Amino acid sequence: MNVSPVRIVFAITLWLLLMMGASAHYIWHWLQAPQTISLEQDIYIVERGASLNSVAFDLHKQGMMRWPRVWVLYARLLNLSNIKAGEYSLAEKESPLSLLARFQTGEQIQYHITLVEGRTLKEFIDALHSHQKLKKELQDLNYQQIVETLGLSIDHPEGYFFPDTYQFVSGDSDKDILLRAHLKMNEVLHTEWQNRQGGLPYKTAYEALVMASIVEKETGVAHERRQIAGVFVRRLEEKMRLQTDPTVIYGMGDSYTGNIRRKDLKTPTPYNTYTNHGLPPTPIAMPGREAIRAALHPDYGDNLYFVAKGDGSHHFSSSLEEHEEAVQKYQRNRRSDYRSAPPPPVSPEPLPLDEKNSEVGANNE
Repeated sequence: MNVSPVRIVFAITLWLLLMMGASAHYIWHWLQAPQTISLEQDIYIVERGASLNSVAFDLHKQGMMRWPRVWVLYARLLNLSNIKAGEYSLAEKESPLSLLARFQTGEQIQYHITLVEGRTLKEFIDALHSHQKLKKELQDLNYQQIVETLGLSIDHPEGYFFPDTYQFVSGDSDKDILLRAHLKMNEVLHTEWQNRQGGLPYKTAYEALVMASIVEKETGVAHERRQIAGVFVRRLEEKMRLQTDPTVIYGMGDSYTGNIRRKDLKTPTPYNTYTNHGLPPTPIAMPGREAIRAALHPDYGDNLYFVAKGDGSHHFSSSLEEHEEAVQKYQRNRRSDYRSAPPPPVSPEPLPLDEKNSEVGANNE
């Protein structure tokens, strides 16, 4: 029996269509089917500059992508070929489509780091460099070079970075975190300055930031911030020297080894508030929001002195006589764990007190 050519063509065409449909169904099933991830720790890194094609064949090499060309073709047909670099946490099983979705959305592994109140910029950078997932772009740079690298229009960077917990992804750098911290500090300082108490002895928000850094370093317990700020504000108003140990320590720089001696308090530096009147030239640490708020809303009263009680809190006095009694009471039997605020300054011998410029905190242990 003769079969017409039309029927032959029709049969072949039908067979091809069925095969194409079956192949399409099989490919679609493969694209959707979860496959066991064989990576250690189930983490995959898309390197910066990597193309979809290079990622596809890398996944194929690692046994996670059976048909890399099909995956790439599908992505290009749907205009999904622009993937984002980063570090991705994968599920125990992933389909080719779920992998493509991850690389499209850029939902990378999030890390976090906490920059603590009262630390210096050097300590901030040390903390950033201790995290293995942060790139070190500011390593071995001095403060001026850091300012230039960050592109900031400031003279001295101390105090200009807000202490907080910051999230980041692999590939971010110390520079990225500090720029975010700088923007946050500017925002907080501006807001608090706009809402400041009237009659304060600050000409600029920067002077308030300097004061806040001192309050942060002197505060052992949070509820005393406004009281300590009040003491220092009144001493400024009375033209008294602030006489606060943390400023001396900052001025000593690397020569500070944990002890403050009598000669250190007499050695002139721009930060020695035992020899200089007024505020130091820059902040001495990174103050948090509450310290900034305390500097701009100091406690009312007439206290001009405070002495550490040994448990992190202080005894406040309005007269020199009361202050001297408190010094004798709380420092007569000094303990090895005695302190008022971290880090604990130490002095081998008590300091003399004069009527106007007596030691504010008596924090010399």
